[in-house]
Amino acid sequence: MSELFYLDLGQAAYEPTLQLQQRLVAEVLEAQPERAYLLLVEHNPPVITLGRSAKAWHVLASKKELARQGIELFEASRGGDVTYHGPGQLVAYPIFRLDLHDLSPRSYLRALERVAIRVLGELGIQGRQVKGLTGVWVGDEKVAAIGVAVRRWVCYHGLALNVQPNLAHFDLIVPCGIADKRVTGIARVLGHPVSVSRVKPILVKCMVEELGFDGAREERL
Repeated sequence: MSELFYLDLGQAAYEPTLQLQQRLVAEVLEAQPERAYLLLVEHNPPVITLGRSAKAWHVLASKKELARQGIELFEASRGGDVTYHGPGQLVAYPIFRLDLHDLSPRSYLRALERVAIRVLGELGIQGRQVKGLTGVWVGDEKVAAIGVAVRRWVCYHGLALNVQPNLAHFDLIVPCGIADKRVTGIARVLGHPVSVSRVKPILVKCMVEELGFDGAREERL
């Protein structure tokens, strides 16, 4: 196996982060031996993204209202419906060759769910998968959303874990197209503040363990 090189982008806008993903996908496609990356980011300004199967009416707020609240709107190449990203939410974008890890796109989705469940477990929270739905749940509330894209077996996009986001922003959408379920965050479940910086090293460790990398090394742009 190989090392996972992770880049901590801090807070960054959605569009340049997507451009960085696309650049790294091209690099991974050409890399010999394997090269694997993990981008960690809190998106700021906040953004609503529409996946390939998104319904436009799942964005409940007008463009004028989104602009008033400083929230961007983007169509995304990932799978899935409508989702939200903003400060207090840890987004992880793994970029690596699925075929070299014996993963199909479907089994990779399940692996990302297990990563999030591992992270929650390290924090004393019992997360779970729900049959027929993508993501991770605490009780009946969703705490992590997953949407991926794959180009010639190289994955990008990824996992969004709610640590301590502005949960009111989720009222502007039908999250992932599921109207009858609420969204929650780690801080809300635990009943006390939790920083994204605390969760980052836990997520990196769980990503390495679940996906079978030899280890992780921080890389800087």
